[in-house]
Amino acid sequence: MRTRWRARHVLAHQDGGHVLLRDGELVWEDDVIVYVGPRYDGPVDEDRDLGESLVLPGLIDLDALTDIDHLVLDSWHDAERGRGLQWSLDYFRHRRRDVFTPEERATVRTYALVQLALHGITTYMPIASEVHSSWAEPYEELVTMADLSRRLGLRGYLGPAYRSGINVALPDGGRDVAFDEEQGRAGLRDAVRFLDHLDKLADPLLTGVLLPCRIETLTEELLRATAATARERDVLVRLHALQGMTERAVVQRRHGVTPLQLLDDTGLLDPELRLLVPHTVVVDRHPDVHGEDRGDLARLARAGVSVVHCPLTSLRYGSALHSFDAYREAGLNLCLGTDSFPPDLVRGMDVGVHLAKLVDGRMDAGAAEHYVDAATLGGARALGRGDLGRLEPGAQADAVAFDIGDIRDGVQDDPVRTFLLSGTARQATNSVVAGRPVLVDGALPGVDLPALRERAQALFEKMRSAYTERDGLRRDPDTLFPPTFPPYRTGA
Repeated sequence: MRTRWRARHVLAHQDGGHVLLRDGELVWEDDVIVYVGPRYDGPVDEDRDLGESLVLPGLIDLDALTDIDHLVLDSWHDAERGRGLQWSLDYFRHRRRDVFTPEERATVRTYALVQLALHGITTYMPIASEVHSSWAEPYEELVTMADLSRRLGLRGYLGPAYRSGINVALPDGGRDVAFDEEQGRAGLRDAVRFLDHLDKLADPLLTGVLLPCRIETLTEELLRATAATARERDVLVRLHALQGMTERAVVQRRHGVTPLQLLDDTGLLDPELRLLVPHTVVVDRHPDVHGEDRGDLARLARAGVSVVHCPLTSLRYGSALHSFDAYREAGLNLCLGTDSFPPDLVRGMDVGVHLAKLVDGRMDAGAAEHYVDAATLGGARALGRGDLGRLEPGAQADAVAFDIGDIRDGVQDDPVRTFLLSGTARQATNSVVAGRPVLVDGALPGVDLPALRERAQALFEKMRSAYTERDGLRRDPDTLFPPTFPPYRTGA
């Protein structure tokens, strides 16, 4: 089947880079693009005129929230309240449990994947909360998620998260990591089992990867085993690391080296692995480390590491890359993630541009086009997929259209720069993955969005209430999460 999209602006790919095509046409047959240009004269089976739209390559989110968001609860606390948002040591030792049933978790996953699709994400690598599970992600949960992803038609790079330990709040007010090493070994076994499951499915939209949790929650044994498994199975590894000063302190105390050195010592910086590292904020350039370049970025670049930059989440937790341009100039591959709600890479790119200006002290820092490259070509490079992230003949037919014709979008100069400044990913109207429609005129066929929203809100309330039992002081949710303003008093 041959399909054509026509739109006012198309971000085509030509001579090795993105180019802007006005009044462009995109044509694909089955799952492969066959034409991008000003006018297509051949026959088509389906023809869509998307009008005042900007058509981009499908957006690639490599730290995609597949959970109910917790940032709304834990990104604004003071130090005392913050202790209650971690597991207490007592909870870890005696009372840890799954907050949600498997059926409820399936609803959570459905809600999250639907959010990705509604925001124009076509390819994703998931991240879920560690807080409300009894440990990490069981094999069965990822099997269910793979089925849900196939139903929606998204392109997923999946694997159950696993870990040897979890960050806990100590009775004296300190922080540490409490370990259950057998849980980590079992988690890796489940991850390998899931790789076998996807091999049997043989679905081209689903690829198995290894997704260990945060570096400070993994033993050296499990890190080495992850690297060895990745080599043996020829799969990608994504590992959260270089994320914060608490992580750095825990790793140095436990292993006697920095997180970057631990990656190297355990084989994860082998260039053949092409490791993906979300955040990657705390390197020598960071003002809380040395505040100057002592070679960390060059070391990461030599290892072929892809930095999964999550600018919106970084800003909300008070951090930033030092800096986006410095990472690019060092030869690092930069790709993007959302990591929290909303899964809006458009807002993320805009925030990233302005954070870069602030960090570098230059108005031309963090150019918009470089962020768009990261959301498309950078993600494709991280995945080793030269057929993604671009609109050109021979590439996979992954594309998303954003409506930019509303008066609230303001006047327009360059359509990409103006869209990043004035728009959001909520303006996504249509998307295709491997040529198959996912988002159609702003809707997801077969998905009851109002009912899903209602179910998700009820599950969020259940998750919020469960913080009390993990808090060492057993404070109720209204104490842990007070409102911005006091409630209205009837009769006052």
